[in-house]
Amino acid sequence: MALIRKRRLTEQQERRMQAQQERRQHDIDDSQQLEGLVVAHYGRQLEVQALSVPEQQSPPIVKDGEPEPFWRPVIEGEVWRCHTRTNLELLVTGDRVRWQADSNTGLGVINAMHPRSSLLTRPDRYHKVKPVAANVSLIVIVFAPLPVPSPLLIDRYLVACEQAGIRPLLVLNKSDLLQENDELYQLLKEYQALGYETMLTNKHEGLENLKARLAQQTVVFVGQSGVGKSSLINVLAPNALQKTNIISENSALGQHTTTTTKLIPLPDGGALIDSPGIREFGVWHLDVDAIRAGFVEMQDYYGTCKFRNCMHRQEPGCALLAASERGEILERRLKSLNRLEAEVRENDS
Repeated sequence: MALIRKRRLTEQQERRMQAQQERRQHDIDDSQQLEGLVVAHYGRQLEVQALSVPEQQSPPIVKDGEPEPFWRPVIEGEVWRCHTRTNLELLVTGDRVRWQADSNTGLGVINAMHPRSSLLTRPDRYHKVKPVAANVSLIVIVFAPLPVPSPLLIDRYLVACEQAGIRPLLVLNKSDLLQENDELYQLLKEYQALGYETMLTNKHEGLENLKARLAQQTVVFVGQSGVGKSSLINVLAPNALQKTNIISENSALGQHTTTTTKLIPLPDGGALIDSPGIREFGVWHLDVDAIRAGFVEMQDYYGTCKFRNCMHRQEPGCALLAASERGEILERRLKSLNRLEAEVRENDS
């Protein structure tokens, strides 16, 4: 089956679409315009939670002897299946929208989207940028002793967080499996030294602290499959009813347990956006400057190398190599930078 690619819009076309959305909002009766929150999406169909109700809503009058017609009132907090208007930007879980309900069919239509405070994206299998979630305020990066964590993958997540302007929280889960001098403790200290917030959790400890940290936040959990994301979600939001899988003894890789991105309310306020697990978070769609911005500890060294086009690998007079030799930046992190930059350049070639 041929892949149908979405046509890239020019800036003029995007401005025209925005103007059309604004006109559409004015043209529709405000008394019928409702505020809503996208809590799940299935292509062009979405599930929207009602955040407001119509000023007036009355069931149809039924004459004697006539069958009772279908009619669904709009109740705040209930979820409606909705379609979207043509030319409306692709919506994702977490978007705030304006919509109309058709009580005669039990379906709704989304007319407009409110501006986003943040947008988390990732490349899909076709090497196109795919939006994952909107209005996220915290990304929880989960890793564990098993499956064996990949510092490069963690660095990918941190680059993505920096690009999206979303604060990260590094959670080392299943900490009860760690030995006293486990090297993962050192990995956690390295990220702490860079200014990143970290936390230890397992089925007995750390969960209350995590609950308190996530209160009033809109959160996304990311990480390798099998690190316990679904188990943590079960504890944080018991009504989520997440399935959990054991790690394959043969492959030591986790099995994916989620299929659709959905928003789950948290008991202490805020919400968790549960996104399908991913094993590798590509950053090929970013440019080299965006990759470098994700390595916060290297900012002061950029632009101070002997050569302006320094690749920070083996060039003489490289400020980053010298800083690594002096122990001012981690050699491991410099290798991550080189690896991610190489991926970007390979994609551009």
